[in-house]
Amino acid sequence: MKKILLACSSGMSTSLLVTKMEQHAASIGEEAKIWAVGQDQAKAEMANADVVLIGPQMSFLKKEFQTEADKYGIKVDVINMMAYGMADGKKAYEQALSLM
Repeated sequence: MKKILLACSSGMSTSLLVTKMEQHAASIGEEAKIWAVGQDQAKAEMANADVVLIGPQMSFLKKEFQTEADKYGIKVDVINMMAYGMADGKKAYEQALSLM
């Protein structure tokens, strides 16, 4: 099972993207746990993830988050802005997979 953590300012703006990503994973027969948290919870949740995607509005935190994620051997990236804006679950899911 793939475990994908999404982090945004409050954890709310990524909830639709989580749903779309889950739907895409199911449509291709993959099991995935995908969840969203606010930036204040993200570091604590990293231990449970295979990859972390952060909202474009938090791109300034990428380096700080990657430093934390290095403890768990996982990668952090900023969600593609087009995928984020259009809630493109397929594109965001594929971005996550490319980092694993």
